[in-house]
Amino acid sequence: MYERLRSQGVDVTDLTESNPTRVGLHYPPGLLDALAAPEGMRYEPSPRGLPQARKAVASWLSHAPHERCSHVATKLAESTARRGTCESRQIDPDRVALTASTSEGYACVFKLLCDPGDHVLVPQPSYPLLEHLARFEGVEPVPYPLSYHGTWRIDLPALAEAAGSRARAIVVVSPNNPTGSFLAPEDHDAVTAICRERSLRLIVDEVFNGYPIDPLPGSARSVLSASAEVLTFVLGGLSKAVGLPQLKLAWTAVDGPDDEVEPALDALDLVLDAYLSVSTPVQLAAERLLLAGTAVADQIRVRIAANHRKLARLVAEHPAAGLLRTEGGWYAVVQVPATKSEEALALELLEQDHVLVHPGYFFDFSREAFLVTSLLPEPERFAAAIKRVLARAAGTP
Repeated sequence: MYERLRSQGVDVTDLTESNPTRVGLHYPPGLLDALAAPEGMRYEPSPRGLPQARKAVASWLSHAPHERCSHVATKLAESTARRGTCESRQIDPDRVALTASTSEGYACVFKLLCDPGDHVLVPQPSYPLLEHLARFEGVEPVPYPLSYHGTWRIDLPALAEAAGSRARAIVVVSPNNPTGSFLAPEDHDAVTAICRERSLRLIVDEVFNGYPIDPLPGSARSVLSASAEVLTFVLGGLSKAVGLPQLKLAWTAVDGPDDEVEPALDALDLVLDAYLSVSTPVQLAAERLLLAGTAVADQIRVRIAANHRKLARLVAEHPAAGLLRTEGGWYAVVQVPATKSEEALALELLEQDHVLVHPGYFFDFSREAFLVTSLLPEPERFAAAIKRVLARAAGTP
């Protein structure tokens, strides 16, 4: 229906937008000039990626998210720094592996850790891509629940119960998409203990880590800020880190005990050497892209913070609706009256109000009714669309 409406010239506001290149952000002139470096004509393949690119990524990872902002840092980032939610730690470039995307990073780690039919534990609610990526590798995704009681936390007893004999790894997304919940320090400790007891590996997706909104104290930090006690794979990439999804560069940082990290890196080299998917020009440009891209990330931080504040004010005007706490990321979850199914409501919003939203069941929410909205759209369009969403949900369009 969305494509039909668009083809008819209908102005549809897309509140599922995840592409920062389509929401009116300003990209610095000459940002892509570094891709034209003459050295890019020479091909010298390296399984983990070119040393200079891995060094650039390691340097970027070695700074807390608030330190990656440009000199014109946002007030939110400054307050995060004052609260001390993130620490710095030097990351070894030799423990960084480059891929073309975080999806490819997941695929390589699943290949490394699992045989066909093995299990990986994935959060629920969460982005459905995780399930597809696991199944593409012949791996069975086994959900574990996130529970909401004013904030989202991992249901630790349920996680432990889900970790059966074929489990090989636990996936954590911090902040999670769409719940916006960071991995709480207490949950990190508990998950680490489960991994240690069950001989599991930990995979942490931190693609949205640089975008705190309303984090709990101590939660908006990378797991790389302290040495991992179990073998851990931390994923990120240019797509979300600096708003450059079109440039196809991502990374996996490997952390944990030395006697486990080194064999894992050797085995990962074998997997990566079979693909060599990352282009030379983007690797050569990595340092420049990460540096210049902070201006884009700053704009995203300002945008999502402003839209989240506006969303909170608008939801507060509708007593039957509620805004679930959003600690970070690009999305927010609004609970609406369950007077009709989420699917019916989403279809009405699209057909009658020309607003596209994600229903909660798309992310495997355990009950209705929830709507998930992106915080990326341009503020005026975002506010106007949210007003139509809330009116429709209240039955007063």
